[in-house]
Amino acid sequence: MKMIKGIVRPEKVEEVVDALAEEGFVALTKIDVVGRGKQKGLDVGGIHYDELPKTMLMIVTDDENIDRVTNTIIEKGQTGHFGDGKIFITPVEETYTIRTATKGV
Repeated sequence: MKMIKGIVRPEKVEEVVDALAEEGFVALTKIDVVGRGKQKGLDVGGIHYDELPKTMLMIVTDDENIDRVTNTIIEKGQTGHFGDGKIFITPVEETYTIRTATKGV
């Protein structure tokens, strides 16, 4: 199992979430975040914005679904401009459902 954290532009979130749902990935966590990438912020009209708003989507899935999830996030989240976001993939050792105390996804 892997956790995929996709950090995307706020204006692309619903498009990405809807596309993930169409692919069968309906369980996710959505968190509003701020940050900056390699460009260290953004200059607009003489004003420097050090950190920009983003949304992080967290999805836990089986290893065989990683390409489907990442490709969907990239396809629907990409604008071709700086600040489109980043995807991080990390291993998940165990999961538990709190309500039932059941181990596993």
